Amino acid sequence: MAIRIKARGGESVEQMLRRFKKLCEKEGLTKEIKRRQYYEKPSERRRRAMRKSIQRAIRNQEKPARPRS
Repeated sequence: MAIRIKARGGESVEQMLRRFKKLCEKEGLTKEIKRRQYYEKPSERRRRAMRKSIQRAIRNQEKPARPRS
């Protein structure tokens, strides 16, 4: 998953760095790095996933059904 940035004509280093950061964010690299920064026990990972799925289910229940016309 190599990300390569080529300089465009007249582009400054700051602009290239901004493009690189956007590509990393788009690929999900920054999120993955933050997630792997600290060790997470498998039980904690399962607990977090369960909490996330419960919140998603509650959110879906609260949404009113859209009337079809």
